[in-house]
Amino acid sequence: MLLHPAIDPVALQIGPLAVRWYGLMYMIGFAAGWSLGRWRASRPGSGWTAREVDDLIALCMFGLIIGARVGYVLFYDPAYFLAHPMDVLAIWKGGMSFHGGLAGICLCLWWFGKKTGRTFTQMGDFLTPLCAPGLLAGRMGNFINGELFGRPTDLPWGMVFPGGGIAPRHPSQLYEAGLEGVALFAIVWLFSAKKRPTGAVGGLFALLYGSFRFLVEFVRQPDPQLGFIAFDWLTMGQLLSLPLMLIGAWLLWRAYRRAD
Repeated sequence: MLLHPAIDPVALQIGPLAVRWYGLMYMIGFAAGWSLGRWRASRPGSGWTAREVDDLIALCMFGLIIGARVGYVLFYDPAYFLAHPMDVLAIWKGGMSFHGGLAGICLCLWWFGKKTGRTFTQMGDFLTPLCAPGLLAGRMGNFINGELFGRPTDLPWGMVFPGGGIAPRHPSQLYEAGLEGVALFAIVWLFSAKKRPTGAVGGLFALLYGSFRFLVEFVRQPDPQLGFIAFDWLTMGQLLSLPLMLIGAWLLWRAYRRAD
């Protein structure tokens, strides 16, 4: 059995200004995506300029934060936020949805693609290999905060979390960091290193993320305000991941069908 290190969620305090680890993780994720995007743009024949990458990452940063917060409000706790509307702005208290953030980014990609003369799938193929480091950073932020922990387990790496009772639990944030961060980045980055049919890279990302998230949800503690959505096992995370998996599989099938 392991004990959560109980890290102070505030990384730096300067008077009334508090810099939280969770916010720093978002900054690290965006910095990693921006650096990787600039590197990809510098490759011969990329069709991208450094200025376009700068504009795209800045736009997606706002789309992600707004979409992730709106997604959490709508998908995970609408009753609470209907009663406390001002708390919608209190993102420092936590509550961000990947699927909502993805929707916000997709809107940004569509708009930026229209502006620069690129299709949505072309935009997705460029951006998705840059995303996994941000997912890794975000999950590490969840772990530092001691939130989104897993269900009770008797495995030797079970961890006791503050707020999780005395029972050891799956450190599901670390599972997601390994799958959605490390494994997803390695697979999609290597896959995108060679020329692929348009839409294949984005499709692979969607399929793999949805699959990884669906699997980890079997050991992740359901959100207390929702519990299981159906069948005494289906969670909201799994419900939202199902269409993502289907869209990813369809994009891959369409990409290679058109290429053939």
